[in-house]
Amino acid sequence: MDVFMVTGGAGFIGSNFIHYMLGRYPEAKIVCVDLLTYAGKLENLSDVYDNKNLFFEKADITDQTLVFKLFDTYQPDYVINFAAESHVDRSIINPDIFFKTNILGTQVLLDASMRYKVKRFHQVSTDEVYGDLPLERPDLKFTENSAIKPSSPYSASKASADLLVQSYIRTFNINATISRCSNNYGPYQYPEKLIPVVINKAIKKELVPVYGSGCNVRDWLHVNDHCSAIDSILHSNVSSVVYNIGGGNEKSNLDLVRLILRILGEKDEIIEFVPDRRGHDLRYSIDASKIQKELDWKPKICFDDGLEETVRWYVDRFKSGLVK
Repeated sequence: MDVFMVTGGAGFIGSNFIHYMLGRYPEAKIVCVDLLTYAGKLENLSDVYDNKNLFFEKADITDQTLVFKLFDTYQPDYVINFAAESHVDRSIINPDIFFKTNILGTQVLLDASMRYKVKRFHQVSTDEVYGDLPLERPDLKFTENSAIKPSSPYSASKASADLLVQSYIRTFNINATISRCSNNYGPYQYPEKLIPVVINKAIKKELVPVYGSGCNVRDWLHVNDHCSAIDSILHSNVSSVVYNIGGGNEKSNLDLVRLILRILGEKDEIIEFVPDRRGHDLRYSIDASKIQKELDWKPKICFDDGLEETVRWYVDRFKSGLVK
Protein backbone atom coordinates (compact mmCIF):
# COMPACT_ATOMS: atom_id res chain seq x y z
CA MET A 1 0.00 0.00 0.00
CA ASP A 2 1.51 3.33 -1.08
CA VAL A 3 1.74 6.14 1.45
CA PHE A 4 1.18 9.69 0.14
CA MET A 5 2.21 12.58 2.36
CA VAL A 6 0.27 15.69 1.31
CA THR A 7 1.62 18.87 2.86
CA GLY A 8 -0.80 21.78 2.89
CA GLY A 9 -3.54 19.18 2.60
CA ALA A 10 -6.18 21.26 4.40
CA GLY A 11 -5.86 24.14 1.93
CA PHE A 12 -7.73 24.71 -1.32
CA ILE A 13 -5.85 22.55 -3.82
CA GLY A 14 -4.42 20.17 -1.22
CA SER A 15 -7.83 19.23 0.18
CA ASN A 16 -9.19 18.69 -3.31
CA PHE A 17 -6.20 16.47 -4.05
CA ILE A 18 -6.92 14.39 -0.95
CA HIS A 19 -10.56 13.99 -1.99
CA TYR A 20 -9.36 12.97 -5.45
CA MET A 21 -6.80 10.44 -4.20
CA LEU A 22 -9.14 8.80 -1.68
CA GLY A 23 -11.68 8.36 -4.47
CA ARG A 24 -9.21 7.03 -7.02
CA TYR A 25 -6.99 4.96 -4.73
CA PRO A 26 -9.21 3.79 -1.85
CA GLU A 27 -6.50 1.46 -0.49
CA ALA A 28 -3.79 4.13 -0.39
CA LYS A 29 -2.73 5.73 2.87
CA ILE A 30 -2.93 9.54 2.88
CA VAL A 31 -1.09 11.63 5.46
CA CYS A 32 -2.30 15.22 5.55
CA VAL A 33 0.20 17.65 7.08
CA ASP A 34 -1.03 21.20 7.66
CA LEU A 35 -0.35 23.99 10.15
CA LEU A 36 -3.98 25.17 9.87
CA THR A 37 -3.19 28.85 9.43
CA TYR A 38 -5.81 31.19 7.94
CA ALA A 39 -6.09 29.31 4.61
CA GLY A 40 -5.97 25.73 5.89
CA LYS A 41 -9.19 24.42 7.40
CA LEU A 42 -10.10 20.96 8.62
CA GLU A 43 -13.65 21.73 7.45
CA ASN A 44 -12.30 21.25 3.92
CA LEU A 45 -11.85 17.56 4.79
CA SER A 46 -14.96 17.10 6.94
CA ASP A 47 -16.62 14.60 4.62
CA VAL A 48 -13.54 12.33 4.48
CA TYR A 49 -11.99 12.99 7.89
CA ASP A 50 -13.26 9.67 9.30
CA ASN A 51 -11.77 7.66 6.43
CA LYS A 52 -9.57 4.94 7.94
CA ASN A 53 -6.83 5.64 5.41
CA LEU A 54 -6.58 9.38 6.11
CA PHE A 55 -4.26 10.60 8.85
CA PHE A 56 -3.94 14.23 9.91
CA GLU A 57 -0.91 15.87 11.51
CA LYS A 58 -0.80 19.52 12.49
CA ALA A 59 2.75 20.63 11.76
CA ASP A 60 4.91 23.45 10.44
CA ILE A 61 6.97 22.23 7.49
CA THR A 62 9.84 24.52 8.57
CA ASP A 63 10.19 22.56 11.83
CA GLN A 64 12.87 20.06 10.81
CA THR A 65 12.71 17.96 13.98
CA LEU A 66 8.96 17.49 13.73
CA VAL A 67 9.00 16.89 9.96
CA PHE A 68 11.69 14.20 10.29
CA LYS A 69 9.66 12.57 13.05
CA LEU A 70 6.59 12.46 10.80
CA PHE A 71 8.62 10.91 7.98
CA ASP A 72 9.99 8.33 10.39
CA THR A 73 6.49 7.50 11.64
CA TYR A 74 4.71 7.23 8.29
CA GLN A 75 7.54 6.29 5.89
CA PRO A 76 5.92 8.04 2.89
CA ASP A 77 6.44 6.73 -0.62
CA TYR A 78 5.37 10.01 -2.21
CA VAL A 79 5.53 13.58 -0.91
CA ILE A 80 3.38 16.19 -2.63
CA ASN A 81 4.12 19.70 -1.40
CA PHE A 82 1.10 22.00 -1.62
CA ALA A 83 2.09 23.82 1.58
CA ALA A 84 2.71 27.46 0.76
CA GLU A 85 1.82 31.01 1.52
CA SER A 86 0.06 31.87 -1.73
CA HIS A 87 -1.79 35.17 -1.46
CA VAL A 88 -0.06 37.83 -3.53
CA ASP A 89 -1.56 40.82 -1.71
CA ARG A 90 -0.38 39.43 1.63
CA SER A 91 3.12 38.90 0.23
CA ILE A 92 3.32 42.58 -0.69
CA ILE A 93 2.38 43.61 2.85
CA ASN A 94 4.46 41.05 4.74
CA PRO A 95 6.85 38.97 2.60
CA ASP A 96 8.82 37.41 5.47
CA ILE A 97 6.53 34.44 6.09
CA PHE A 98 6.44 33.67 2.34
CA PHE A 99 10.19 33.22 2.19
CA LYS A 100 10.23 31.14 5.37
CA THR A 101 7.41 28.75 4.44
CA ASN A 102 7.88 28.53 0.70
CA ILE A 103 11.69 28.25 0.61
CA LEU A 104 12.86 26.94 3.98
CA GLY A 105 9.84 24.64 4.25
CA THR A 106 10.62 23.14 0.85
CA GLN A 107 14.24 22.58 1.86
CA VAL A 108 13.21 20.75 5.04
CA LEU A 109 10.87 18.49 3.05
CA LEU A 110 13.58 17.77 0.48
CA ASP A 111 16.07 16.85 3.20
CA ALA A 112 13.52 14.54 4.83
CA SER A 113 12.65 12.99 1.47
CA MET A 114 16.32 12.23 0.85
CA ARG A 115 16.90 10.74 4.29
CA TYR A 116 13.82 8.51 4.12
CA LYS A 117 14.29 7.64 0.44
CA VAL A 118 10.85 8.57 -0.90
CA LYS A 119 9.97 7.34 -4.38
CA ARG A 120 9.06 10.81 -5.60
CA PHE A 121 9.00 14.34 -4.23
CA HIS A 122 6.60 16.58 -6.12
CA GLN A 123 6.67 20.35 -5.83
CA VAL A 124 3.42 22.14 -6.66
CA SER A 125 4.40 25.46 -8.19
CA THR A 126 2.69 28.19 -10.21
CA ASP A 127 2.80 29.86 -13.61
CA GLU A 128 3.46 33.10 -11.76
CA VAL A 129 7.16 32.20 -11.56
CA TYR A 130 7.36 33.14 -15.25
CA GLY A 131 6.22 36.72 -14.68
CA ASP A 132 3.73 37.97 -17.24
CA LEU A 133 3.08 38.31 -20.96
CA PRO A 134 1.97 41.38 -22.94
CA LEU A 135 -1.76 41.70 -23.58
CA GLU A 136 -1.17 42.57 -27.22
CA ARG A 137 0.64 39.27 -27.94
CA PRO A 138 -1.99 36.50 -27.63
CA ASP A 139 0.34 34.21 -29.58
CA LEU A 140 2.82 34.04 -26.70
CA LYS A 141 2.57 31.31 -24.04
CA PHE A 142 4.71 30.11 -21.17
CA THR A 143 6.60 26.90 -21.87
CA GLU A 144 8.69 24.92 -19.43
CA ASN A 145 11.73 26.64 -20.97
CA SER A 146 10.44 30.18 -20.44
CA ALA A 147 12.62 32.45 -18.34
CA ILE A 148 11.87 32.72 -14.62
CA LYS A 149 10.90 36.36 -13.97
CA PRO A 150 8.73 36.60 -10.83
CA SER A 151 6.92 39.86 -10.16
CA SER A 152 5.85 39.59 -6.50
CA PRO A 153 7.44 38.35 -3.27
CA TYR A 154 5.03 35.40 -3.49
CA SER A 155 6.09 34.33 -6.97
CA ALA A 156 9.76 34.99 -6.13
CA SER A 157 9.49 32.61 -3.17
CA LYS A 158 7.87 29.94 -5.35
CA ALA A 159 10.53 30.39 -8.04
CA SER A 160 13.21 30.01 -5.37
CA ALA A 161 11.61 26.77 -4.20
CA ASP A 162 11.58 25.46 -7.78
CA LEU A 163 15.27 26.22 -8.17
CA LEU A 164 15.97 24.53 -4.85
CA VAL A 165 14.21 21.37 -6.03
CA GLN A 166 16.20 21.40 -9.27
CA SER A 167 19.44 21.84 -7.34
CA TYR A 168 18.64 18.79 -5.18
CA ILE A 169 17.97 16.77 -8.31
CA ARG A 170 21.34 17.77 -9.76
CA THR A 171 23.44 17.59 -6.58
CA PHE A 172 21.78 14.78 -4.62
CA ASN A 173 20.07 12.85 -7.42
CA ILE A 174 16.72 13.01 -5.64
CA ASN A 175 13.73 11.80 -7.67
CA ALA A 176 11.65 14.97 -7.87
CA THR A 177 9.26 16.72 -10.23
CA ILE A 178 7.70 20.18 -10.43
CA SER A 179 4.35 21.26 -11.85
CA ARG A 180 3.46 24.86 -12.66
CA CYS A 181 -0.27 25.39 -12.92
CA SER A 182 -2.48 28.22 -14.08
CA ASN A 183 -5.18 29.77 -11.86
CA ASN A 184 -7.29 27.10 -10.17
CA TYR A 185 -11.02 27.34 -9.49
CA GLY A 186 -13.40 25.00 -7.70
CA PRO A 187 -14.65 24.19 -4.18
CA TYR A 188 -12.86 24.87 -0.89
CA GLN A 189 -10.98 27.97 -2.08
CA TYR A 190 -10.07 30.56 0.53
CA PRO A 191 -12.80 33.25 0.54
CA GLU A 192 -10.46 36.17 -0.20
CA LYS A 193 -9.66 34.85 -3.69
CA LEU A 194 -11.32 36.42 -6.75
CA ILE A 195 -14.11 33.95 -7.53
CA PRO A 196 -15.36 33.49 -3.93
CA VAL A 197 -15.10 37.26 -3.34
CA VAL A 198 -17.27 38.03 -6.37
CA ILE A 199 -19.88 35.47 -5.35
CA ASN A 200 -19.98 36.56 -1.71
CA LYS A 201 -20.24 40.25 -2.54
CA ALA A 202 -22.92 39.67 -5.16
CA ILE A 203 -25.21 37.58 -2.97
CA LYS A 204 -24.86 40.21 -0.22
CA LYS A 205 -25.83 42.92 -2.75
CA GLU A 206 -22.49 44.65 -2.20
CA LEU A 207 -20.17 46.22 -4.76
CA VAL A 208 -17.81 43.74 -6.43
CA PRO A 209 -14.21 45.05 -6.51
CA VAL A 210 -12.12 44.66 -9.67
CA TYR A 211 -8.48 45.76 -9.82
CA GLY A 212 -7.63 48.52 -12.30
CA SER A 213 -9.60 48.22 -15.53
CA GLY A 214 -10.04 44.45 -15.18
CA CYS A 215 -7.99 43.80 -18.33
CA ASN A 216 -5.54 41.38 -16.67
CA VAL A 217 -5.84 37.92 -18.24
CA ARG A 218 -5.60 34.58 -16.48
CA ASP A 219 -5.84 30.97 -17.70
CA TRP A 220 -8.34 29.03 -15.58
CA LEU A 221 -7.97 25.36 -14.61
CA HIS A 222 -10.52 23.37 -12.63
CA VAL A 223 -8.90 22.04 -9.48
CA ASN A 224 -9.99 18.46 -10.24
CA ASP A 225 -8.17 18.61 -13.57
CA HIS A 226 -5.12 19.89 -11.71
CA CYS A 227 -5.33 16.93 -9.33
CA SER A 228 -5.55 14.44 -12.19
CA ALA A 229 -2.48 16.01 -13.82
CA ILE A 230 -0.42 15.64 -10.62
CA ASP A 231 -1.63 12.05 -10.35
CA SER A 232 -0.40 11.43 -13.90
CA ILE A 233 3.01 12.86 -13.05
CA LEU A 234 3.32 10.82 -9.85
CA HIS A 235 2.41 7.53 -11.49
CA SER A 236 4.46 7.92 -14.65
CA ASN A 237 8.09 7.08 -15.19
CA VAL A 238 8.77 10.63 -16.28
CA SER A 239 12.04 11.78 -17.76
CA SER A 240 11.22 15.47 -17.46
CA VAL A 241 11.39 17.53 -14.29
CA VAL A 242 8.98 20.40 -14.98
CA TYR A 243 5.45 20.22 -16.40
CA ASN A 244 3.11 23.12 -17.11
CA ILE A 245 -0.54 22.42 -16.32
CA GLY A 246 -3.09 24.71 -17.95
CA GLY A 247 -6.81 24.75 -18.55
CA GLY A 248 -6.80 26.56 -21.89
CA ASN A 249 -9.41 29.02 -20.61
CA GLU A 250 -8.00 32.53 -20.82
CA LYS A 251 -10.32 35.22 -19.47
CA SER A 252 -9.80 38.80 -18.43
CA ASN A 253 -10.67 39.44 -14.81
CA LEU A 254 -13.53 41.68 -15.91
CA ASP A 255 -14.95 39.05 -18.28
CA LEU A 256 -14.74 36.42 -15.55
CA VAL A 257 -16.56 38.66 -13.08
CA ARG A 258 -19.27 39.32 -15.64
CA LEU A 259 -19.70 35.59 -16.28
CA ILE A 260 -20.16 34.97 -12.56
CA LEU A 261 -22.68 37.80 -12.30
CA ARG A 262 -24.64 36.36 -15.23
CA ILE A 263 -24.85 32.99 -13.44
CA LEU A 264 -26.09 34.80 -10.32
CA GLY A 265 -28.59 36.90 -12.28
CA GLU A 266 -26.85 40.15 -11.32
CA LYS A 267 -26.03 43.17 -13.47
CA ASP A 268 -22.66 44.75 -14.20
CA GLU A 269 -23.67 47.88 -12.28
CA ILE A 270 -22.46 46.32 -9.03
CA ILE A 271 -18.86 46.16 -10.34
CA GLU A 272 -16.54 48.67 -8.66
CA PHE A 273 -13.11 49.37 -10.15
CA VAL A 274 -10.51 49.81 -7.42
CA PRO A 275 -6.84 50.92 -7.49
CA ASP A 276 -4.66 48.33 -9.14
CA ARG A 277 -2.36 45.98 -7.23
CA ARG A 278 1.33 46.94 -7.23
CA GLY A 279 3.27 44.92 -9.80
CA HIS A 280 0.06 43.36 -11.13
CA ASP A 281 0.93 40.82 -13.85
CA LEU A 282 -0.84 41.53 -17.13
CA ARG A 283 -1.37 38.10 -18.65
CA TYR A 284 -0.67 34.43 -17.91
CA SER A 285 -0.94 31.85 -20.65
CA ILE A 286 0.15 28.22 -20.31
CA ASP A 287 1.44 25.95 -23.05
CA ALA A 288 0.53 22.52 -21.66
CA SER A 289 1.49 20.56 -24.79
CA LYS A 290 4.39 18.82 -23.03
CA ILE A 291 2.28 17.03 -20.41
CA GLN A 292 -0.33 16.27 -23.05
CA LYS A 293 2.24 14.61 -25.32
CA GLU A 294 4.40 12.87 -22.73
CA LEU A 295 1.75 11.78 -20.22
CA ASP A 296 -1.40 11.82 -22.36
CA TRP A 297 -3.08 14.26 -19.95
CA LYS A 298 -5.53 16.99 -20.83
CA PRO A 299 -8.25 18.84 -18.90
CA LYS A 300 -11.68 17.24 -19.02
CA ILE A 301 -13.94 19.79 -17.33
CA CYS A 302 -15.67 22.30 -19.60
CA PHE A 303 -15.04 25.79 -18.22
CA ASP A 304 -18.66 26.98 -18.47
CA ASP A 305 -19.94 23.89 -16.68
CA GLY A 306 -17.16 23.95 -14.10
CA LEU A 307 -17.69 27.64 -13.34
CA GLU A 308 -21.45 27.29 -12.92
CA GLU A 309 -21.00 24.28 -10.64
CA THR A 310 -18.39 26.21 -8.63
CA VAL A 311 -20.64 29.26 -8.26
CA ARG A 312 -23.54 27.11 -7.03
CA TRP A 313 -21.24 25.38 -4.53
CA TYR A 314 -20.21 28.70 -2.99
CA VAL A 315 -23.71 30.15 -3.03
CA ASP A 316 -24.97 27.17 -1.04
CA ARG A 317 -22.20 27.46 1.50
CA PHE A 318 -22.22 31.24 1.86
CA LYS A 319 -25.97 31.21 2.44
CA SER A 320 -25.73 28.36 4.95
CA GLY A 321 -22.89 30.06 6.81
CA LEU A 322 -20.42 27.22 6.08
CA VAL A 323 -18.13 29.73 4.34
CA LYS A 324 -17.73 33.25 5.69
